[in-house]
Amino acid sequence: MKIKKHDKVKVISGQYKGTIGEVVEVLPKEEKVILDGVNMAKKHLKPSQINPDGGIVEKAMPIHVSNVMLYDGKVASRVGYKEEKGVKVRYYKKTGKTVKGGKK
Repeated sequence: MKIKKHDKVKVISGQYKGTIGEVVEVLPKEEKVILDGVNMAKKHLKPSQINPDGGIVEKAMPIHVSNVMLYDGKVASRVGYKEEKGVKVRYYKKTGKTVKGGKK
């Protein structure tokens, strides 16, 4: 997958189309990503020793990686790989700039 944790992405289809968010978690086996504040669902928690009251919490649910594009501040773009100084780097195909960030 070309999208990594802490990348800034834009949702390109679905209910949250146009939303920009940061990738919180990547699920490569399922080909899905979890974005901060996107695709929120209410989850009912059963009372436990940690949470004796139980209750309802909002949780970000995963969306398919094909529904997001990397965002560089102005425009969403596809991602490619190239070699710079002997190191493989990701770059934005529209602007040609290298991708900053990713895994921290």
